[in-house]
Amino acid sequence: MKESNIMEEEKAVLVVDGKELEFPVRTGTMGDKAIDIKRLRADSGGVVTLDPGYKNTASTVSKITYINGEEGVLLYRGYPIEELAEKSDFLEVAYLLIFGELPTKAQYEKFVADIKDKSFVNEEMKNIIDGFPRSAHPMGILSSMTSALTAFYPVNVDFNDKEELYKIIVRLLGKFPILGAWAMRKRNGWPLTYADSRLNYTGNLLKMMFEKPMEPYKVNEVSAEALDKLLILHADHEQNCSTSTVRLIGSSHAGLFAAISGGVSALWGPLHGGANQAVLEMLEQIRQDGGDVQKYINKAKDKNDPFRLMGFGHRVYKNYDPRARFIKQYADKVLAELKVSDPLLDIAKTLEEAALKDEYFQARKLFPNVDFYSGIIYRALGIPTEMFTVMFAIGRLPGWIAQWKEMRENKEPIGRPRQLYVGSTPRHYVPIDKR
Repeated sequence: MKESNIMEEEKAVLVVDGKELEFPVRTGTMGDKAIDIKRLRADSGGVVTLDPGYKNTASTVSKITYINGEEGVLLYRGYPIEELAEKSDFLEVAYLLIFGELPTKAQYEKFVADIKDKSFVNEEMKNIIDGFPRSAHPMGILSSMTSALTAFYPVNVDFNDKEELYKIIVRLLGKFPILGAWAMRKRNGWPLTYADSRLNYTGNLLKMMFEKPMEPYKVNEVSAEALDKLLILHADHEQNCSTSTVRLIGSSHAGLFAAISGGVSALWGPLHGGANQAVLEMLEQIRQDGGDVQKYINKAKDKNDPFRLMGFGHRVYKNYDPRARFIKQYADKVLAELKVSDPLLDIAKTLEEAALKDEYFQARKLFPNVDFYSGIIYRALGIPTEMFTVMFAIGRLPGWIAQWKEMRENKEPIGRPRQLYVGSTPRHYVPIDKR
C-alpha cells in the first residue's frame, strides 16, 4: 500500500548471512520514521523480525490519531485533544474520527438525529440479558450483547455501499450506550430503560444508568458535561491492544459488531482498560490502612517496596498526560457541584496535592494521568467501580469504528503475525503403551 503523504527518503540496510538487503525508510507527516520490511521474509529466504508485543512494529499506516509521548501531544485527525475537549462535544468528535473531518452544521444535526433514531434495541435482547446472573461483570455482558447484535442484523454490510455503512455506524453508536447502561442495571437488579429523545448523548447515558421507576430523572448539567469530556478524551489512542484487536478481527472481513465485541473483551483486561478501577482499589487500600497518604507516597518511592501508585505516570506519555491536564478542572468542578462526602475522594485529593509537590515525582514526571481523574469523576457520579471500564468502552467506540473503517478502506490484508519456533525438533509418535 502506497500512501501519497508517506515520504520515502532513505534506505535501511540489513545484513543477513552475509547478504545485504535494502529496505525503504518511510517518513510520516509528523516526522516519525518506519523501516518498511514487508519484503524481508521473501528477500531473505525466510527470515522474520522478532518483536514481542509489537513494541517496535507499526502494523499499519493511519490518518486517525497521533501521539508524541515525550512532548505530551495527542491529536485526533490533526486537532489537539485540548482544543476538541474544550470546544467540541462527543458526537462531533466521533464524526471527526470516523469520517475524517469536522462535520458541517447540517451533517452534525443529521448525525445526532440518526443516532437518536437508532437508540433502542430489539425487545428480544432482554431475553439475552435475563440469562446472565446478577453477578456477571458488566464488561462480559457488554461484549456478549454487542456480539449478539449480529443475530438481529445478520447481513454483512457491503463495505462499498456508503449509505449502508453509515447506517450500521449510527446504529451501533445508538445502541452501544443502552447495552452498557443495561449491564449496570442488571447488576443492580433494576428494570431496563431506554433513551429520551429530548436529551443529548451523555445526558441519556446518565438517565439510562440512574433513572428509577418511581421518579423522573433530572440530568445534572455539570455531571453530563464532565462525562462528555471524558468520553472525548478516551475516544481514540492509536494502536493499543483493543484497537489492534478490532483491526485484526476486521481484517478477516468480520462484521463491525463482531470486531467491536472483540475490542470490548481486549479492553476488559486489567493491563489495558482497568487502570481507573485500579486507582479506586488503591485508594480503598489506603483508606483501610488508616488513610495515611504520606506513608504510601514513601512506599512508592522505595524501590524495594512492591507498592506502586496507580494513576500516576503513563507508559506512552513521558510528560504530563495532555488529557489529564484538561480533565483535572472537571474533577474539581464535579466535586464542588455534587458536594460529595466520600473518604476515598478526600484521599485522592490529598494524594494528588502531595504527589504534585514531591520532587521525586516531579523529577520522574510521574504526574496524575487521565485514569486518576476519570476514576475520581466516575466515583463522584455514583458509577460503580466495575462499570468504569464500560464507560471507557463507550468513549472508545468511535475510535474503534474509525480504525475498523480505515483498515477496510486501506484494503489491508488479513492479519497474520509470524513467530520464532523454539519447540521440539521432528520426532516420531510413540504408542501409548510404550511411553
